[in-house]
Amino acid sequence: MKKFIPREKLSRKAKKEIDRRARAVWGISPVSRKKEDKTKYNRKRVEKAEY
Repeated sequence: MKKFIPREKLSRKAKKEIDRRARAVWGISPVSRKKEDKTKYNRKRVEKAEY
């Protein structure tokens, strides 16, 4: 069994490794979950035709 060491006392490399492992278990990417700003022009978005 590994000995518990508080995060504050870990080395920089050890902290990065813990963070890397935690990110690997995310089911989705938080970056891709951002909402689109409706006020900005986006040529990829299909504009609704006004009839």
